[in-house]
Amino acid sequence: MKILITSGGTTEKIDSVRGITNHATGSLGKHIAEIFLEKGYQVTLVTTKQAVKPNEHPLLTVHTITNVESLLTTLEPLVKNHDVFIHSMAVSDYTPVYMTGLSEVESAHRVSDLLQRHNTETKISSKDDYQVLFLKKTPKVISLVNTWNPDITLIGFKLLVGVSKEELFAIARKSLQKNKARYIVANDLTEIDENHHHAYMLDESNVYEADTKESIASLIFERVTNHD
Repeated sequence: MKILITSGGTTEKIDSVRGITNHATGSLGKHIAEIFLEKGYQVTLVTTKQAVKPNEHPLLTVHTITNVESLLTTLEPLVKNHDVFIHSMAVSDYTPVYMTGLSEVESAHRVSDLLQRHNTETKISSKDDYQVLFLKKTPKVISLVNTWNPDITLIGFKLLVGVSKEELFAIARKSLQKNKARYIVANDLTEIDENHHHAYMLDESNVYEADTKESIASLIFERVTNHD
């Protein structure tokens, strides 16, 4: 059984020195990879340069990506060649289209005209007191997995902030069904800190609970190998 894991967080470039990113460290993906490696499974890790990673291991292959575009290009052939895909990466929902001063936006006849433009500067000028950044939605990676490999065992993740457990479960199960996942790991950012990570692993009818990144990794390993 070949295991594919994503971890860390993507970064979408605004210009050569600026970008939109998130606070994902890759530590959960690291724990998940380590437990499968310890048990003798072949692991492929798709992650970012900044993310924490397992130590070198003869059964570990690492692919480094930057943004959603490079993630998609890297993932598609890997998904087709693996048995299990654990998608713990925090993927950017939007990518920059055009950044400009407020005065240009106010003087434009139509906002849609600005969406056809692209920044060509290596570093966008900071002379304006206000800048407007136009973003467009990126593809949902998890929604493509089943089209690439309908037989893969997919474990997805859903992170929300400050919601009830009932709402968290409902949204997680909607993702489960929509993306044809085996499990969704649902967590609330308000229940995550340096030493604590409360999460629920859901399938169609069951809920499994964990309180740390290590216990989440152990739970994922247990459920995945139970179906091996």
